[in-house]
Amino acid sequence: MSIFKRSAKARRASLLPIAVGTITVGAAFLAFAPTASYAQSNNPSALNNYGYTGSYIYGSNPQSNGHNVITNVNLNPSTIPFGKSLFVENCASCHGNEAQGSSRAPNLQGLGAATIDFWVSTGRMPLADPTVQAVQKPPRFTRSETLAIDAYVTSLASGGPAIPNVNLNLANEASGSELFATNCAACHTITGAGDALASGVYAPTLLSATPTQIAEAIRSGPGNMPRFGPNTLTNQQVADIAKYVTYLQKPTDQGGIALGHVGPVTEGFVGILVGLGLLMLAGLWIGGKAK
Repeated sequence: MSIFKRSAKARRASLLPIAVGTITVGAAFLAFAPTASYAQSNNPSALNNYGYTGSYIYGSNPQSNGHNVITNVNLNPSTIPFGKSLFVENCASCHGNEAQGSSRAPNLQGLGAATIDFWVSTGRMPLADPTVQAVQKPPRFTRSETLAIDAYVTSLASGGPAIPNVNLNLANEASGSELFATNCAACHTITGAGDALASGVYAPTLLSATPTQIAEAIRSGPGNMPRFGPNTLTNQQVADIAKYVTYLQKPTDQGGIALGHVGPVTEGFVGILVGLGLLMLAGLWIGGKAK
């Protein structure tokens, strides 16, 4: 009997570090996951690094008077020569001097200012290796330089969407949530964190995108993303989606701990870690009382 008791005590002693470790790991995840997930998007300078501030409007339509939810940005024709020099120096090796395209890169003529602005302002272009999916990174150009490049490329041919200026004050976040769930969440996930797709491509995170970049992506359909024209999503609906995505970048977690905002998989993981650890400790305590 004494041998049995000693072996039971030994078993309990060996399980105690496992239980404590399990709870510790779960607690650490709870403490650090939300902060790590949103460290970039909650940093105002991180958004400014992408060439945009909420108060900066370059040549906006003076006739809107704030009454329209989306107005077009008017590019300055006097910046075309400057934009051409930047384009030839940084983009022409793949796209050609007049953006006509080549075997390395597509034709940019007629795609519209929103298309060019999205790729350049998000840092996806210039791209060192045109055979891989472009990733978002700090842009090479300032906002004024980017707009000059936009002006040059759009001066070569008409067509395509203009750069949008989104008035979030006129947008509806609840409507944006429904529209996002229907049209965007299947790829970007309902939290906007992004996800892997087929054939080695992925839907990028939206947690550092500006309202302008969100609207540009919807209208231009970059990469594998479908293009949503005005007959599919109105300007009001685009603005609503932009406002909801802006909310996702700094959500109000009314339910408690955010758990990284990555969904039920994380919740199950934490449930196993913490719950199993507590059950093991409870079993050890009950076993000790029953001897």
